[in-house]
Amino acid sequence: MADRYLSFTGTAPGRFLTRRLGLPQPARLQRWTPERPALDGGLLRLTAGTSGLDLAPVLDRAGLGAASARPAAVVLDATGVCDTGTLAEVHAALHPVVRSVADSGRVVVLGAPVDAGDHHRAAAQQALEGFVRSLGKEIGRGRTVNLVRLTDAAAAESTLRFLLSPRSAYVSGQVIHLGAGEVTAPDDWDRPLAGRTALVTGAARGIGEAVAETLARDGARVVVLDVPAAEADARAVAERLGGTHLALDITAADAGERIAAALPDGLDVLVHNAGITRDRRLVNMPAEHWSSVLDVNLGSVLRTTDALLERGTLRTGGRIVATASIAGLAGNAGQTNYAASKAGVVGLVRALAPRALAEHGITVNAVAPGFIETRMTAAIPLLIREAGRRMNSLAQGGLPVDVAETHAWLAHPASGAVNGQVVRVCGQSLLGA
Repeated sequence: MADRYLSFTGTAPGRFLTRRLGLPQPARLQRWTPERPALDGGLLRLTAGTSGLDLAPVLDRAGLGAASARPAAVVLDATGVCDTGTLAEVHAALHPVVRSVADSGRVVVLGAPVDAGDHHRAAAQQALEGFVRSLGKEIGRGRTVNLVRLTDAAAAESTLRFLLSPRSAYVSGQVIHLGAGEVTAPDDWDRPLAGRTALVTGAARGIGEAVAETLARDGARVVVLDVPAAEADARAVAERLGGTHLALDITAADAGERIAAALPDGLDVLVHNAGITRDRRLVNMPAEHWSSVLDVNLGSVLRTTDALLERGTLRTGGRIVATASIAGLAGNAGQTNYAASKAGVVGLVRALAPRALAEHGITVNAVAPGFIETRMTAAIPLLIREAGRRMNSLAQGGLPVDVAETHAWLAHPASGAVNGQVVRVCGQSLLGA
């Protein structure tokens, strides 16, 4: 359903009225298109403290030119911030330039891992999180602010390319930790998944369909999985993307075996997207509503992941990306079952990620969407829908492609340093913020 308020605020009378009444003034976001694959403008590079990182080669390849009077993006290297004195350099660096960042621009702060052995440095580095999240809430005009913690500039290339591009339009206020992992630069950064196979569950429509489309755009051979009742839609999506479809109930006890049998040559990317809702307050929730949601959203993810890892279907260098939800992080009235299932996905990711990387060379991450414009949210009563759209720093709902772009970044062969992360795609929602 079209966001009429967003359209209205883009007009001169809308801007005047909303400004006078103190209402949200969302800016139309710049998203990736083949015609506009990069942000409009240059990149401004700043430093706070003394950094040992050589970011120049990575940033030179990010697709942005030299900074102009209104840079499209600002990268502040704050890895050398180690005390309150060098924290002052963060203010000194960004204070003069924040207002000049272009609409739909990006601010990316680079930090170091928080070192518990040095409490002064740990305090200063932790302070960057509060700074980034607060700046994201006040910067406005469709601009986003994120923090990346890293020790190796080369390992950050896929992450910086994502955050400094239109692909990350609805990702703000996030803290991303980069660790150890095999980073494989693709032959073609425009088609990084060429030669790779990706399976997306619940891909016949909605967010799953958008994920399948985006992975196919990036070169993957996509397997579209959905329930038998949606087979016609799944087949149509697969044919349009040049992939194949697989009709099965993901909760079936033998689902993992059937997926493995359908993929004798192996799998590179596994996207757990299938999910259902059965919303009611706990006092009114029948047991079958609880168990069905937990089985689809969490039980099937656990069983199929275990089965595919045990059978070696997921190849070394593979990626597992699960769809969580901000409801699982912040809770939501009427969704105790759904929130429990999505919080369980987060627990799975955090526990499995180090072991899967060590034993199989596979990363495990999750994407947690906020209010995304789908047929499901279009059915929400008007006032609740409007509240969901406005209760974030970008003052609007996201699109399925925003979630899909984040999946594609996590599935990237050069994203091996991104592991065990739960990335919110919510426009920096006020829920749980």
